[in-house]
Amino acid sequence: MEPIAHSPSKARLSERESIDCELMLLLEQRPDLSQRELSRRLGISLGRVNYCLQALAQKGWVKLENFRQSPHKQRYVYALTPDGIARKSAMTARFLKRKLAEFERLKAQIALLEREQGKQDEGAQ
Repeated sequence: MEPIAHSPSKARLSERESIDCELMLLLEQRPDLSQRELSRRLGISLGRVNYCLQALAQKGWVKLENFRQSPHKQRYVYALTPDGIARKSAMTARFLKRKLAEFERLKAQIALLEREQGKQDEGAQ
């Protein structure tokens, strides 16, 4: 069985796009989450969350606003812009397509390994 070759730059792009997609999904559901909570939920560093949020804001996909009802005036609400909502939808569709293709490859690999294991088990008897 030959390993599937992946381009390192494509893998990085996929990881970054995956994080952006997950981040925007979380923000759409809970725009009031702190960066620390986003970091915890995404399993990435606080610095990386900050970097991603700033990048999304610079692209015009996320808007940072002060959370006026908060007693801590440093709290922000991260609102998806209309362009951000459109991008999130497109990213979600690509992410889903990529994950489904990955799932199909894994199913094929599992089936092959099961067949190989069955042959080895028959030969051992």
